[in-house]
Amino acid sequence: MPVNLSAPDATSLLPVAGVTLGVAEANIRTAGRKDVMVMQLAEGTHVSGVFTQNRFCAAPVTICKKHLTASSDIRALLVNTGFANAGTGEAGYQHAIQSCEALASLLNIDSQQVLPFSTGVILEPLPVDKIIAGLPAAIANQQAGQWRDAAEAIMTTDTIPKAASRQITIDGRIITITGMSKGSGMIHPNMATMLAYVATDAHISKTALDAVLEYAVNQSFNCISVDGDTSTNDSFMLVATNQAGHAEITEDSAGFAALRDAITEIAVELAQAIVRDGEGATKFITVQVEAGQDQTECRKVAYAIARSPLVKTAFFASDPNLGRILAAVGYAGIDDLDVNNIALYLGDVLVSEGGGLAASYQEAQGQAVMDASEILVRVVLNRGQAQSTVWTCDFSYDYVKINADYRS
Repeated sequence: MPVNLSAPDATSLLPVAGVTLGVAEANIRTAGRKDVMVMQLAEGTHVSGVFTQNRFCAAPVTICKKHLTASSDIRALLVNTGFANAGTGEAGYQHAIQSCEALASLLNIDSQQVLPFSTGVILEPLPVDKIIAGLPAAIANQQAGQWRDAAEAIMTTDTIPKAASRQITIDGRIITITGMSKGSGMIHPNMATMLAYVATDAHISKTALDAVLEYAVNQSFNCISVDGDTSTNDSFMLVATNQAGHAEITEDSAGFAALRDAITEIAVELAQAIVRDGEGATKFITVQVEAGQDQTECRKVAYAIARSPLVKTAFFASDPNLGRILAAVGYAGIDDLDVNNIALYLGDVLVSEGGGLAASYQEAQGQAVMDASEILVRVVLNRGQAQSTVWTCDFSYDYVKINADYRS
């Protein structure tokens, strides 16, 4: 079960003007489940995206990048689950192109106005005929408020759909922001197998939208780790339909920061939901590194802790074997780190200072923190003013079982 996370109420997910969503059961991998999602966008919508930095990226990622470069008027997003279409060579590339062409024909748009996304098993052929056969049903049931079903249709090993909404006011106009994400395993920057789609009806320039995306992803999806594996298919798309009826927002506009921060809040919520639903997770762990020389070294330390199997298994066992955290700090890659200056806290409990166990520390204190389902780890480097936060989860028996049986 996810850690302190429940599926969103469909009525809490607000429609975004200019966006409709449709789903279908195409029997791609598992019969009787939603596995195709189409998001149709109004003319004049701006779309920005960031993608995995894995060099073995999937065919849809390559095509998305090309289509975003070739067309300033993206009109549809197509997502399938079950098969990632990664490691599939030229045949996989052509299958993704065929799916774009099929959807474009049904919507009477150009195929370069379609962005394809796939998630699931790597190195297996994409059943493109099943996807194409499912498109008419997905188009026929399109609705503006179908975010929850859409979030369910993009899941793989997720146990629940993940979606959220916000509204803010800019220039007297109510701005709606709604998004969804999927991911449970193979999660680690850059980017964190995850897909995320956030849409707003705000009227914002493409340049400003790009800036919002870069800021939001670095505060959210690039701050999570479930297992230290970066997927071949990671994608985060930010959509602005420009239909809210206010003056265009640029980076110099008074409303820019408010919109950026609201979108970032949604992205953080969706990113944290992925960690809370991490494969087999029983603990949600916040790793906060403070007083570093710069954010880069703070993140090095945070990631070293977040991806350590020894640290994560100790959290699963609720075992305050906290020397494992110090070991991770030590191998994080900061060559001139003075370990005598570091302070380690578990929640509010001082565990280590001066290069050793804090005189005030008692194991019962550490045990009390470790027994909780949500845990804060604070590392104070005492080298500067920078800080960074990463969210992760524990490693349980179920993580091994889920991944051992993934293709079964």
